[in-house]
Amino acid sequence: MIVVTGATGNIGRSLVGRLLAEGAAVRALTRDPARAGLPAEAEVVRADLTGADDLAPLLAGAEALFLNLAAGGDRAATAVLDAAVKAGVRRVVLNSSMAVTDTPADDTNHIARMHAGLERAVRDSGLEWTFVRGGNYSTNTLAWAPSIRESGVVRDAHPGAQGVPVHEADLADVAAVALLDRSGAHQGQAYLVTGPEVVTIAEQVAEIGRAIGRETRVEQISEEEAAEAMSGPHFPKEAALELVKRFGEMVDAPSFPVSDVVERVTGHPGRTFAQWARDHAADFS
Repeated sequence: MIVVTGATGNIGRSLVGRLLAEGAAVRALTRDPARAGLPAEAEVVRADLTGADDLAPLLAGAEALFLNLAAGGDRAATAVLDAAVKAGVRRVVLNSSMAVTDTPADDTNHIARMHAGLERAVRDSGLEWTFVRGGNYSTNTLAWAPSIRESGVVRDAHPGAQGVPVHEADLADVAAVALLDRSGAHQGQAYLVTGPEVVTIAEQVAEIGRAIGRETRVEQISEEEAAEAMSGPHFPKEAALELVKRFGEMVDAPSFPVSDVVERVTGHPGRTFAQWARDHAADFS
């Protein structure tokens, strides 16, 4: 039995399908099972990880856990990890962040600090572990969908920022291999997972336009305006502005080189942003 937190999120949904295809028993945790829309083969269980519910039944009989900080925040993730240890779970695969560098710089970056703290908790838990350090998710561009549908224009502070956007299915595939591993080859590994190519913000917008058959373009705005648009209840403006400024640093070069982890771990090449745009064309149409 493999427990998947954040099972209706972009990575979690792909992961549930991949694990089921491999014949694994999956317990998918979600706040609203009736609306989850997950495969019937999965055991879909109601779980509000931010509440006071007893977490022990969620982990009962499980051998492995996919832990995603986005499923409830750092406190919830730590509580799930503690429950997993008590339940006798053997392995945890953590959806971490490429912002984590294992250097003192992790303490100066909001995103890195959150994920590095959870990584330390996982290491200290005594469980077998694998970290999937993703970021620059292609799904982040879904935030552009309303403006693309309305006007075909995306407003961004740094159109020339270079990234290595990664398809959620590739992150799920890497996590699945680690969760199902019987050889121990992935134990204690921190995998930096990127897309297979460098793509600028402007190029991503144009690629979405090609996927939907409509001209799209970028209109440049200030960093302050971009941070305001990006922030929300679970993402404070301070963190958003920090992220926007990091994108500014990526105009000259991406923060991370292209990684071969997807192909090395899964055996298939990473999916391009063009493929992601085609897979998600309906979201922008």
